[in-house]
Amino acid sequence: MKSYRFLIALMWVLLIIGAPSCGNDDADTETETDTVATDTTTTVTTQPTAASAIDTTPIQLMLIRQKVRNFASWKPTYDARDSLRQAIGLHNYVLGRGVDDTSTVLIALRADDMAKAKAYSRNPELRQAMQKGGVVGTPNFHFLNTTWRNTATDNSTLRSLAWFTVKDWATWRSSFEEGRQEREANGIIDRAYGHDVDDNRKVLVAYAITDSAKARAWWKSDRLKERIKNAGITGMPQRWMYQVVQ
Repeated sequence: MKSYRFLIALMWVLLIIGAPSCGNDDADTETETDTVATDTTTTVTTQPTAASAIDTTPIQLMLIRQKVRNFASWKPTYDARDSLRQAIGLHNYVLGRGVDDTSTVLIALRADDMAKAKAYSRNPELRQAMQKGGVVGTPNFHFLNTTWRNTATDNSTLRSLAWFTVKDWATWRSSFEEGRQEREANGIIDRAYGHDVDDNRKVLVAYAITDSAKARAWWKSDRLKERIKNAGITGMPQRWMYQVVQ
């Protein structure tokens, strides 16, 4: 009898060990090349934004948009100055490349001290280093107070920036918050927004794009034009799409 019970127990153990796992063993992988694929139509399934993923702690950012001759040659020269940037309180936040023009680069740096960040942007040594690294033309600097961020992980690296001027920050923010579900239905997920550190009427918003076809159609829609008017936005927003590479 004991031998019979032992055999039954052994059979159950073998069945349990041999059962297929229900988990997903596929690991996320990322490869980097010197070319970012041109956006055609991107559709990514995302989960609704979780309330716990929203961070309203203000942080200050320095954004640089610049054109480089060759991204693969420029990147090592940029990385080589990382310790210098950290010494003055500038920390890597986001690095992106334009969708329509992959030689246009976005650098977002979190700033511990905005006065030091502004001084750094005016430093002639920085301009010399940029030219040596292959930056062409005049870089654009933006200094932002970011007041809202969606820190949830999403599956899309496609992003869009929009910058514009509003009549009143509080009025715009209230209208913008009301339109979040409508944007999500059109393939646009709010990632962050804030305003110029010296003028809260100059606004910048970053979005994740989960369906580029829907997003482009939304940006041309009469419904959005109505929302822009009601939010007190002066003129039409300027938009720029990019891929997050770091």
